[in-house]
Amino acid sequence: MPVIAASGVRAVRMGEQSVISTKGPSGATYVESVRPLGDYPRSMIDWLRRWAVETPERVFLADRGEDGEWRKVTYAQALAKARSIAQYLLDRKLSAERPIVILSGNSVEHGLIALGAMMAGVPFAPVSPAYSLVSKDHAKLRHIFSLLTPGLVFAADGRPFEAALRSVMQDDIGLVVARHAVGGLASDSFDTMASTVATDAVEAADAAVDPDQPAKFLFTSGSTGMPKAVINTQRMMTCNQLMIVSAMAFLADEPPVMVDWLPWNHTAGGNHNFGIALSNGGTLYIDDGAPTPGGIDKTVRNLTEVAPTLYFNVPKGYEMLTEHLARNAALRERFFSKLKLMQYAGASLAKHVWDALEKHAIDTTGEKVMIITGYGSTETAPFAFTTTWPVNQPGEVGLPAPALKIKLVSNAEKLEIRLKGPSITPGYWRQPDKTAECFDDEGYYMIGDAVRFVDPADVSKGFMFDGRVTEDFKLSTGTWVNMAGVRGSIVSGFAPYVRDVVLTGLDRNHIGALLFLDIDATLRLAPEVPVADEKHLAHHPAVLLHFQDKLDALAKKSTGSSNLVARVIILDTPPSIDAHEITDKGSINQRAVMQTRAKLVADLYTDPAPLHVLVANRKG
Repeated sequence: MPVIAASGVRAVRMGEQSVISTKGPSGATYVESVRPLGDYPRSMIDWLRRWAVETPERVFLADRGEDGEWRKVTYAQALAKARSIAQYLLDRKLSAERPIVILSGNSVEHGLIALGAMMAGVPFAPVSPAYSLVSKDHAKLRHIFSLLTPGLVFAADGRPFEAALRSVMQDDIGLVVARHAVGGLASDSFDTMASTVATDAVEAADAAVDPDQPAKFLFTSGSTGMPKAVINTQRMMTCNQLMIVSAMAFLADEPPVMVDWLPWNHTAGGNHNFGIALSNGGTLYIDDGAPTPGGIDKTVRNLTEVAPTLYFNVPKGYEMLTEHLARNAALRERFFSKLKLMQYAGASLAKHVWDALEKHAIDTTGEKVMIITGYGSTETAPFAFTTTWPVNQPGEVGLPAPALKIKLVSNAEKLEIRLKGPSITPGYWRQPDKTAECFDDEGYYMIGDAVRFVDPADVSKGFMFDGRVTEDFKLSTGTWVNMAGVRGSIVSGFAPYVRDVVLTGLDRNHIGALLFLDIDATLRLAPEVPVADEKHLAHHPAVLLHFQDKLDALAKKSTGSSNLVARVIILDTPPSIDAHEITDKGSINQRAVMQTRAKLVADLYTDPAPLHVLVANRKG
């Protein structure tokens, strides 16, 4: 396998990727890896048992306790606690028909319950805390409970979840809390659960686990905004870890160390990253920070204490981290000291952030640290594509993993991608209609995305992500608008002040845009505002003037109506989770925003333009 050390990039052992491409009789193109995947375990628990024997004293999970110090659990301790939890679950006679719902975020307790559930063969569903803590009506949470009919609920701290629990709990649903029980709701403590005396029934249940039955449910939002329960099987998760190691070969050379905040109710954090630590006998430090003004300081503290060997984040997280790297020498030294790889996901990494990361690495160590991205979804476990070579531009997703078959189908102006393989979900729990909609007549999962070849003459150069198939639209002139390209140019052109964009223009004369502010960044333009929120910033003269300049500069770079953003409105309220405008992942639902804010959309096409509409000027 190659050791990547070109162009001043830190040496790291990556896997070889090679694919073949064929044409089908229907005109579709099929691409698959020529490398075999190899054998993978029956269950994630097989890895837990292995490392508990081979490296019993190595730390597996760690988080910050209430005193701020690290709480650490070794592999041996994790196995013992998982056996006790599995016994507790078996005693309650839980099953796929009566699974576990985990309401709270990442924690040692959460991780141990997940392991105990997999050992007992009882599916569990980590649910976004936003559905409990941000939502006012708990409609999505009630929908989830109706869909799953859970037999047990876990919340690490009962106090913040009290309102949500009172809205969904029923007499036949058990409750476990780690601290602060909710008055009037019968519950067991986590300590009681984790001290249950395990019997041979645990080993029997573990041995009986079917790798193709549901192991966990992860929720993803559909076009209506109501979450769907994506079935995750043991086979999906275990084979996906081998796919990851086939690309990131260095993971097999030494146990990885990770500092990670990505939430376990999402596939990137809960499957990809948690699984990397477990399958490779590594250590996962649970970062209690987040890419927010209030959370980044915690991330910085953690990264100053613990040197990761690989690091994952979303583009906004990297953007905020680079600001601290620029002025914190201790953070730079620690962060880059053992780092072999940085990976981003969720959106494109802005060039100024990419350049800053490379500069800080070179200034600190004399060499770059490889930056890559991947491609996948909740339904693909999630790892499906990655590069195993350094890239110089955001958006390259590389080549498919071994055992995955890729089908490329022409769809309007784009190349739609579909996937088949052992890491693909069998469907959506208790929603056969939704399952049927997502698979074609050859059994390929229709992910709804588009890709394009980096080099149409050489498939081995990999693919570029090309947005959603259904995102592109035509203006009234018949001109196609590439949603991903225009959106990316706005985010880049207005960086760092715009967090997200909703494009308008279907059957209209020009492209319009609704802009969601990045409050922390925009506050620098108007530091004197009495309250740092959208209402006070969106109409501030300094902000309007700066955004007008950015819009005019963007307009001067446009080549025609297909990429000219003619008018924009700075939104003065944040996206609403209850109105389905934003998912728990932070992704904007374009359709919902346009429906909820229909009056503002109309204002973008009103002549003369209202005062709150910025109009692009290409002259001067």
